Amino acid sequence: MITRKGIVYCMLLTLAACNNDTAAEKKTDEMKTTPADAPALPSAAAFEGQVNGKQTALYILKNKNGLQAAVTNYGGRLVSLLVPDKNGKLVDVVIGFDSLAGYQRSTEPYFGATIGRYGNRIAKGKFTLDGKQYTLALNNGANTLHGGKQGFQYQVFDAKQVGDSALELSYLSKDMEEGYPGNLQVKVTYTLTSANELQLEYSAVTDKRTPVNLTNHAFFNLNGSGTINNHVLMINADNYTPVDSTLIPSGKNTPVANTPFDFRKPTTIGSRVDVDNEQLKNGKGYDHNFVINATVPSGWNKAAEITGDRSGIKMEIWTEEPGLQFYGGNFMQSMNAMKAGSRDDFRTAFALETQHFPDSPNQPSFPGTILDPGKTYHTKSVYRFTTVK
Repeated sequence: MITRKGIVYCMLLTLAACNNDTAAEKKTDEMKTTPADAPALPSAAAFEGQVNGKQTALYILKNKNGLQAAVTNYGGRLVSLLVPDKNGKLVDVVIGFDSLAGYQRSTEPYFGATIGRYGNRIAKGKFTLDGKQYTLALNNGANTLHGGKQGFQYQVFDAKQVGDSALELSYLSKDMEEGYPGNLQVKVTYTLTSANELQLEYSAVTDKRTPVNLTNHAFFNLNGSGTINNHVLMINADNYTPVDSTLIPSGKNTPVANTPFDFRKPTTIGSRVDVDNEQLKNGKGYDHNFVINATVPSGWNKAAEITGDRSGIKMEIWTEEPGLQFYGGNFMQSMNAMKAGSRDDFRTAFALETQHFPDSPNQPSFPGTILDPGKTYHTKSVYRFTTVK
């Protein structure tokens, strides 16, 4: 005979079993939607520290579609960017490190960094402004590259997170820092938009006339790993700026037609990179500025699109800048241990940097880069992600 107490006990056992089944089903569903081999963002704790007496940290951005980004205020760096591939699996398309220490000891200083005060090269580390010659720190043979020996990539930015999807970074570059005149107040805003875009917005003001050319040096691989030579690239440029053996432009815009630099139609990166060409020898591959076709003068223009051959991830680049520096990972030498146990092997990442042209302060024919007091430097670039089958 079953007593009332026994019936209650049986009901409790049944309820507990149902709850266990529900928990098990939930766990199974989580395993289905989050595969064991899916990439994860680095640990925030690994980026906590102090550099030059300022606190470093890692900030996480998300949009409503599942895109995720990790940015550290050390160097204003894009550390990770998780994007779904053609099968819906997340891929980390940014090559970098999983800790502050990794960036500090890297033999390549520019992984993911905000670049300033002047992106790209300035010949012999000198320029003349208002009759005065300025001498910069040399850090690329006889030239200055990406702001000098202590460019923005080594600085700690002040950070302010704006909701889940935006981060504001600010930095004061003091008068004569790395040889540049003027106190330059810089702000960089990273935003993940609902249109699956990573938007980079730059602004700056100064109290003295000074050259300014800000950009980001993210190293991308849209497959997540492996060679980039099979990525399919289109660059919207009829001309590029040839360089000498030290990668300083001659000052002339040269047609890309009938050269290995013609990416007006989608072409694999590696299809012509090893042909006998003086410019490719100078850059040890592609490391050149392309003159973006300005369909909208002084406005938004499509600079490029590139697709990962295995992932199907397509990245479009739209910008207000006149130039695009395409770097094909020619100086990567397997010297650094990266995220997920990979290494920075030869040509396993590329950079497509929206910017003004190299050496513009010394090239009168190039678009100007001098910022005046009372004026605001302002520019935006967008990296938009979709997939193709």
